[in-house]
Amino acid sequence: MIQDYGKHKRGQVPAAEFLKAALAGRNVGLMSEAGCPGIADPGAEIVAEAHRLGIAVVPLVGPSSLLLALMASGFNGQSFAFHGYLPIDKQQRSRRIKELERESASKGQTQLFIETPFRNNALLEDLLRQLNPSSKLCVAVDLTGPSEQVISKPIRQWRDQPSLDLHKRPAIFLIQG
Repeated sequence: MIQDYGKHKRGQVPAAEFLKAALAGRNVGLMSEAGCPGIADPGAEIVAEAHRLGIAVVPLVGPSSLLLALMASGFNGQSFAFHGYLPIDKQQRSRRIKELERESASKGQTQLFIETPFRNNALLEDLLRQLNPSSKLCVAVDLTGPSEQVISKPIRQWRDQPSLDLHKRPAIFLIQG
């Protein structure tokens, strides 16, 4: 049986409802449409409820878009931080981009973040406008799909190229200051 717990269903049905089969002793699985269950994903609520109910949670090896993007970026994989979604408000987002760039430069740390697919192009434009020319940006889009692209280069080179169309495409953004 497949049940949807995405952004349009969450809150309508308690997380425990999705665990009835597990409570009855059956094995159940949690899958995400893109990325990894529980990482910037509403599935974390179901996992937390499973723990609360004493149901064993066993993670399985599989693709994680965040780690795949980091692996393919050429950026520092020894020190990195995932920040989820950046603020929607333009001024707050601009400040956050600058903060992440400074943090990356001061710590030598790769900064990863995501955006909803319909706002990806606006975020890319903001990154190209806000980041220093020498900072590096990686955009990993449609990972594990036939149209997969992973592009890593300094901002000055991004600015010289035609813009990448990311509309409605799942993407991971990484910066290294």
